[in-house]
Amino acid sequence: MKLSVIIPSYNEERRLPKTLKAVNDYLRKQSYEYEVLVVNGGSTDGTERVVKDVMREMPSLKILNTANIGKGDAVRRGMLQAQGQFRVFMDADNSTSIDEVEKMWPEFEKGLKIVIGSRDVAGAQIAVSQPLWRRKLGDIFNLIVQVLSGLWGIWDTQCGFKGFEAKAAQEIFSRSTINQWAFDVEVLVIAKKLAYKIAEVPITWKNDPESKVKFSGMVKMLMEVLQISLNKIQGKYRSK
Repeated sequence: MKLSVIIPSYNEERRLPKTLKAVNDYLRKQSYEYEVLVVNGGSTDGTERVVKDVMREMPSLKILNTANIGKGDAVRRGMLQAQGQFRVFMDADNSTSIDEVEKMWPEFEKGLKIVIGSRDVAGAQIAVSQPLWRRKLGDIFNLIVQVLSGLWGIWDTQCGFKGFEAKAAQEIFSRSTINQWAFDVEVLVIAKKLAYKIAEVPITWKNDPESKVKFSGMVKMLMEVLQISLNKIQGKYRSK
């Protein structure tokens, strides 16, 4: 199997069917074998039901039900259970559509093991933008994250569209500990600790006005980034 697509989901009964249809419409036209894994993190709505409804028409679709621990936990479980040679996670709101994976293949073909989507490198397109205040706050926050985490030069650590070669995914996500919003930062920190090179590719991104990321989440994420920095100092991410 060439590609696994992991979609972490929590109370996404309304948005998920449209996203799954778009994913299926693209992938069924490809010549390679693939799977789509929805990780349902303890949803209290009809998320499980709508996924199972779509499974009737989408044989490649699977669902993994877990407790409501956080997006980081959901992505970790999906990455470690996936079977694909390459594993990409994307957001349930389809803010970055699965066809953007085409920009990753050239980097994987060069031998890179980690390719991440970016809204902040040349060539990126923002189809629907965030409010100005939120963009400025995000830019400042990203600089803080780069300094604290040691990820200087990676300009978009939070884009919810990242790809990993299978072995790299196993090595990285088996070491990850953050279950909430800063899990992206942690997996990139671990990747650098394990001497993996990380490529950023420009993606087209559409802001969802109903995004669940709030200012309070950014504050919590900052605390998690500080925990990641402490983990680095304590040597928790070193090679085994």
